[in-house]
Amino acid sequence: MDYQWFPGHMTKAMRQMKEDIKLIDLIIELLDARIPLSSRNPEIDNLGQNKARLVLLNKADLADEKQNNKWIEYFKKKGIVALKINSKNKQGIKEINNAVNIACKEKIERNLKRGIKNRPIRAMVVGIPNVGKSTFINAYAGKNCAKTGNKPGVTKGKQWIRLNKNLELLDTPGVLWPKFDDQKIGMHLAFIGSMNDNILDVSELAFQLIKLLENLYPNAIKDRYSIEGDDNILQIMYQIAEVRGCKLKGNQPDLDKTSKIVLDDFRSGKLGRITLDRN
Repeated sequence: MDYQWFPGHMTKAMRQMKEDIKLIDLIIELLDARIPLSSRNPEIDNLGQNKARLVLLNKADLADEKQNNKWIEYFKKKGIVALKINSKNKQGIKEINNAVNIACKEKIERNLKRGIKNRPIRAMVVGIPNVGKSTFINAYAGKNCAKTGNKPGVTKGKQWIRLNKNLELLDTPGVLWPKFDDQKIGMHLAFIGSMNDNILDVSELAFQLIKLLENLYPNAIKDRYSIEGDDNILQIMYQIAEVRGCKLKGNQPDLDKTSKIVLDDFRSGKLGRITLDRN
């Protein structure tokens, strides 16, 4: 199966992002902690070469904690400040302001030398579809945020979210990129729900997910569905169908329904804390 999804609105959003990036000091890159590498848009590296960077591993509660820490170290070695967060329960949110100051240290010091005081850091929040950007912004901004627009040097009508006197956020739509260099990246994005399931073969997708989990977390499927397991992935799917009562006429297993159950359970964390990308 070819994993590719780049509808027209993403082209427009990427074009807008190229314009907006001229206005900002910091790129806040929201990644899915289960696939930190696969959920990084390579276009952002090209766009933000001279901008400060902050990486946030969102949905860290769904990811393997040991792997979370390894990925934090991975970004640290690359000179990128990184935090693990859970936007839903606000875990790690309080640490972001300090991380912003660390990421923008040079910019802040440069401003002070020029006599520029109290100028807020302007940050752009970027991330793939379904990474939890809206939930993050609501958790970070809270009820005290105010939207501002039509200010000097800002494109007319552009909405900034002012968090406090030191930081303003510019939200962007969730975008993927036109072509995946590695189809494994596309597959990982499909696993977490960043692509439209309606354009995918969900049975093939679930098959590949189970195959990967049998290698990385061999007990995840067996423990969740109370099955014996098997070396044959299709037989595992049949066992899950039996346990969950997914049947078609003639008592045949309903693999489509079974596949949706497996994908939903993975996406919601019911298969356990899982990280698919490894460094």
